[in-house]
Amino acid sequence: MNPPDVLRAGYAELVVTDLEAARWFYVDVLGLIVTAEEPDALYLRAFEEYLHHSLVLRRGPVAALGRLAYRVRGQSEVDTAARYFEDARRVPAGTTRGIGEAVRVQDPLGFPIEFYYDAEHTERFTQRYDLQPGNAITRLDHFNVMVPDLEAAHAYYTGLGFGVSETIEDEHETLYAAWLHRKQTVHDIALTSGEGPRLHHIAFATAERHQILHLCDKLGALRAESSIERGPGRHGVSNAFYLYLRDPDGHRIEIYTSDYYTGDPDNPTVRWSVDDNRRRDFWGHAVVPSWYTEASTVLDLDGAPVPLAAPRVREGERTGVIVGADGFGAAGDAGFKLGKQV
Repeated sequence: MNPPDVLRAGYAELVVTDLEAARWFYVDVLGLIVTAEEPDALYLRAFEEYLHHSLVLRRGPVAALGRLAYRVRGQSEVDTAARYFEDARRVPAGTTRGIGEAVRVQDPLGFPIEFYYDAEHTERFTQRYDLQPGNAITRLDHFNVMVPDLEAAHAYYTGLGFGVSETIEDEHETLYAAWLHRKQTVHDIALTSGEGPRLHHIAFATAERHQILHLCDKLGALRAESSIERGPGRHGVSNAFYLYLRDPDGHRIEIYTSDYYTGDPDNPTVRWSVDDNRRRDFWGHAVVPSWYTEASTVLDLDGAPVPLAAPRVREGERTGVIVGADGFGAAGDAGFKLGKQV
């Protein structure tokens, strides 16, 4: 049976415990546009986006990932998703504001996923430079998740028709992370081996890197520089210029620009060695411990936390290491030790 024809990462729903604090972070600081507002939810989009939203913030008792959503090529592909997945749930139009009839599944990796096509159109603000701040965000780019069985996750996503742009492997071709795409960029989803299922981060793109630098200055001016977890810097994997932030609930958000085109059918997979630290940061910057240990809880389709599973130990896999969203990091008696990366 054919899988649904996925276009791209569509939107994410995050559960936040303090909606007012979340609004300050995502609207006042990051500059996302409020499409709609309810007493317990905000629907946000970036300046280039014309669909109703790319991020939903929903008030709840525990910070968590509520849902990841992919847009498919047409409404008929929603029906394809319903046939393809066991235990798929049809969702009537309007269940999520601005979204048409959709299908939700708890995927084989444990993540709550929605497939949708119909969505309310809104004004695209690409040339509303009178409204755009210096750190204007362009669009949603990708999701990054932690999974205990990377090979199974890789097989699942390639089975959905995702291309593989980059990987991290050892000398035995054991996979430790993979970047997969449907749109013509480096990724819509990144998979990392680790305790999971957990959401590592959601990424939004800017048009130029100076907008990321402006955001750093803005955070400093607001005395909110503690929101910066990592960066700015240049990734080896993806070549992107990046900045990682933590929102008031601890959800990790990447601001991202300058990756590359992957749309040709013979686009080669870039294979990084786990021994090459440039994959993590092209400039050689160390990685903070929280990068490897902290990620967002995932909820099932009924709103309950999904139990975590430890990473599967594979034959020939290196021992004494922990894994983060861009590959290997060394582990010691007290956890991650900077300067001991392998």
